[in-house]
Amino acid sequence: MAIQRRILSLALAGALAAPAAIAQSWRPARPIRLIVPFAPGGSNDIVGRLIAEAAGQALGQPIVVENRAGAGSMLGAEHVARSAPDGYTVLINSGQSTVPAIVARVPYHSVNDFTGIAVAGFSPHLVVVNPQFPARTAQELLATLRAAPGRHNLATAGIGSGVHVAAELFRAVTQVQVELVHYRGGGPAVAALVANESQLGTPTMASSLGQVRGGALRALAVMAEQRHPSLPDVPSAPEAGIPRAVFEEFFPILAPAATPAPVVAALGAAFRGAIQQVAPRLDELAGVVPRAGYETPEQVMALVRQGVESYSAILSAAGVRPE
Repeated sequence: MAIQRRILSLALAGALAAPAAIAQSWRPARPIRLIVPFAPGGSNDIVGRLIAEAAGQALGQPIVVENRAGAGSMLGAEHVARSAPDGYTVLINSGQSTVPAIVARVPYHSVNDFTGIAVAGFSPHLVVVNPQFPARTAQELLATLRAAPGRHNLATAGIGSGVHVAAELFRAVTQVQVELVHYRGGGPAVAALVANESQLGTPTMASSLGQVRGGALRALAVMAEQRHPSLPDVPSAPEAGIPRAVFEEFFPILAPAATPAPVVAALGAAFRGAIQQVAPRLDELAGVVPRAGYETPEQVMALVRQGVESYSAILSAAGVRPE
């Protein structure tokens, strides 16, 4: 009788384990959409496209980048939050933590409505000007802006974007009066700077590195404590005389909150592997550097939560309130 119970117990365990094993080896049956909540050409678009091909190869299905720009990333992020939690719709959004720091009514919860897949990397913002602008240093820029308050435009990637937060931080710590012009993403904002529609900006390194290297924009400072290896000749914020203008973005990759754990695990393994595979290109082309420590959904979402708290504190200290 004991032997029969033992056999029954083993059979039951095997029956329960089989679906779990099958679930843990989840493989997509159709293409996956990677939502970029900004226009093409911005940092999320560049980073997302660098990663998507390698991640798709690991999963056995293509990952199609889909740009859903609008409302400083809220349009695309809300779309993902409301999508079916089946692994076929994911999000890359450096504005995930900045939006609630600057927008009072967000139509989703930046943490509770998502689950973490991976973090593509980290990168500082820059202070840049159009080459026709007379300033060649950050101090010359500040002198020019103070001599003509409110007469120059600063391009952002949209309300609530990381570029917007960086711009508000720059305005607050330097006490300059410039007009913010909100575009539909980092790509259009950088294009406006190159065209001299806006004279200065605080773009992400990823969206502006090529233009800086090519001479279409002039970088006056890296918004970081130290110089960045991708732009070794550009001074850090402290070196440029604006020590409190330090702002770094990160790129979380997220899925809807109720996505099953085996699906999240499969997506996470594929994206983390892809990030490591293309890390040299991320650094070279976008100034984005991956970091260890974000291997679980909990670690990714903890970073998003910390970002919300950190950016809110930065803006509060600068006297900027969510609107």
